[in-house]
Amino acid sequence: MARYRQRRVVYMAGSRRVLFLMGPASLLWRELGAAFEQAGHSTFKIHFSLGDQVFWWRRGGTAYRGRRSKFRAFLEAFIDRNAITDILYYADRDFYHIVAQDVAATRGITAISIENGYLRPDWITLERGGMGIYSRFPDDPDIIRARGAAVPEPDLDVRYSHTFFKEITLEIAYSMITYFWRVFYPFYRFGRYYDPLLEYLAAIPHMLGKKQRQIDAQTAVETLATREEAYFAVALQLQGDQQIRANSPFTHLSEFIDTVVGSFARHADASNQLVFKQHPHDNGREAWARVIAESALRHGVAKRVSFIDGGDLTLFLRKAKGCVLVNSTVGLTALRLGCPTKVMGIAIYDIPGLTHQKPLDTFWRAPEPVDQALMSDFNRLLAASIQVKGSFVNPEGRKAAVTEIVRRVVSGAVNEPGACVEPPPRLKKAQELGIRV
Repeated sequence: MARYRQRRVVYMAGSRRVLFLMGPASLLWRELGAAFEQAGHSTFKIHFSLGDQVFWWRRGGTAYRGRRSKFRAFLEAFIDRNAITDILYYADRDFYHIVAQDVAATRGITAISIENGYLRPDWITLERGGMGIYSRFPDDPDIIRARGAAVPEPDLDVRYSHTFFKEITLEIAYSMITYFWRVFYPFYRFGRYYDPLLEYLAAIPHMLGKKQRQIDAQTAVETLATREEAYFAVALQLQGDQQIRANSPFTHLSEFIDTVVGSFARHADASNQLVFKQHPHDNGREAWARVIAESALRHGVAKRVSFIDGGDLTLFLRKAKGCVLVNSTVGLTALRLGCPTKVMGIAIYDIPGLTHQKPLDTFWRAPEPVDQALMSDFNRLLAASIQVKGSFVNPEGRKAAVTEIVRRVVSGAVNEPGACVEPPPRLKKAQELGIRV
C-alpha cells in the first residue's frame, strides 16, 4: 500500500478547498476529487479505514489513526491549517461526521451530506447541514407549494440502472478490506448494527430460498389485490438501517412491530387485515415472520396479521387501505400512489397534507388522504434542491452526478432553490418522540 501524504496546494482566491471524509462503497469519491481539481479547486481527504483509503486511491489523503476522543482537535487543526471551505461525507450520523458538522458550524464553513436518494433509483441526496432530524428542507405545506411551483417536473425515468450483485459486491469489498486489515487503523469502529462479517455470512442461507419466497409473496400480493377485505400494509426496514437508530424512537424493529400490531388489534375494524412486507435486502437474521406471528398471537389477532417476503411493491401499496412505516423511502412511493401513510419516526416527507398527522390509533378508521397537488410540489422542490440525478454504481450515473455535485458546491447552490429553512424544522417533533438530539 502506497504511503499517503497530505499535499500542499497554493491557495487561490475564489477557489474551493474541499475536504472529503468517509465515502460510499463506490468510485464516486475518487471521481469527484478529480473533477473538483480539474475545475481548479483543491481537494483533501481524511482516511478512517483501509477500505476508505482504497476506494479513494489517489493523492491528497491523510490517515487518521487516533482515538475518537482526539478527532475533534485533529479536525479543527486540519481545517485551519488547510483553509477548508467545504466538507463532504457519506453517512450523516456516523460519529466522525457528527463531529465534522459541529466543527463546520462553529467555523462557518459548509458541511454537506451525500447519501442514497429519496427519489431512488437514479438519485443521490446532496444536502447541507444534515439529514433526517437535522434536515433544513421545509415542512410547511405553504412554503413547499410556493417554492415547488417555481421549479420544473423531475426526470423520474430510470436511466442509470445497475444490478444488486454489483452494488453488494462493492459494499462487501469495502467492508471486508476494512474488517480484515483493521491493524492499519486500530481505533476505527464500524458504525454498523451488526458485525459485518457475520451479517454477510447470515445472508448466504437466506439467499437459497429467495426465489421461492418471491413466488409465494407475489401470489399473496395478487390475492390481496383481488379480495374484498381491506388490508393495511407495513413496510419493514433493515434493523441495521441508521434511520432506525438515529431518526426514530425505536432501538429495535421488534418494538415498532409490537406497537403497530397492538394498535391495529385495539382500533382497526375486525374485517381488516395487516400485512407486513420484508425489506428486499434483509438477510433473514432477525426472523421477522416469527416476531410478527408472536406479536399477533399476543394481541389476539393471529388470523388477521400476515407476513410476505417479496412481491410487487406498487401493486401491494396501490390496493392497500394505508401504509405504516418508520421512515423508509417506501413512504414516498406510497404517497405517489395515493396510499395514506403513517410515519412513526422522522421522515422528510412527513408533512401535513401528505401523511397522517394524528396518532396511529386513529389511522385504522380514518386515514388522512394524500394531497396529490402538494405531493407534486414536494417532488419538484425535493428533486430541484437536495436531489441529484445519478448513481453511486452505474458509471454514466456517476459521471452525471459528479458534474452536478461540483456545480452546486462551487456555486453555493446546495439546498437551492429555496429548500433551506432555519432552525431545522423536525427538531421539535424528534424531541416530542423522545429521540435524543
